[in-house]
Amino acid sequence: MSLQIGKMAPDFTLPASNGEMVSLSDFRGKHVVLYFYPKDMTPGCTTEACDFRDRHEQFAESNAVILGVSTDSVERHRKFIEKYQLPFLLLSDQEHKVAEMYGVWKLKKNFGKEYMGIERSTFLIDKDGRLVKEWRGVKVKGHVEEALKYILENLA
Repeated sequence: MSLQIGKMAPDFTLPASNGEMVSLSDFRGKHVVLYFYPKDMTPGCTTEACDFRDRHEQFAESNAVILGVSTDSVERHRKFIEKYQLPFLLLSDQEHKVAEMYGVWKLKKNFGKEYMGIERSTFLIDKDGRLVKEWRGVKVKGHVEEALKYILENLA
């Protein structure tokens, strides 16, 4: 399935950090900031999560919910949330099916080693479930502000 701006975002259901199964369609009526990140507790992912945490209220005031997705377990997500007081759900995609659906499961290289992993990416889905914006290969610095600005200027 290929993603297209203006088309319905692929629905999915994953286990969430609150112990429940969560579907994208559960959030109809709200904008969804769906962000994929490589791993809990790593420097870049922690910075990104804390940036979303620090702007959480502004996203909420814009009728937007934040959902983070990685291949980490629900238990690891809970520890990450607890350590950094994250006020949003993290979803566990251990079999990387949703990451594949959204085209973010990629061959990566680090110190000469190749492996499969999540490419840091964010998808903005409107209140009707349509994909309105995507950011792929995200650089953490300034990204959360850019996403919030886009919502405020285009969806608020």
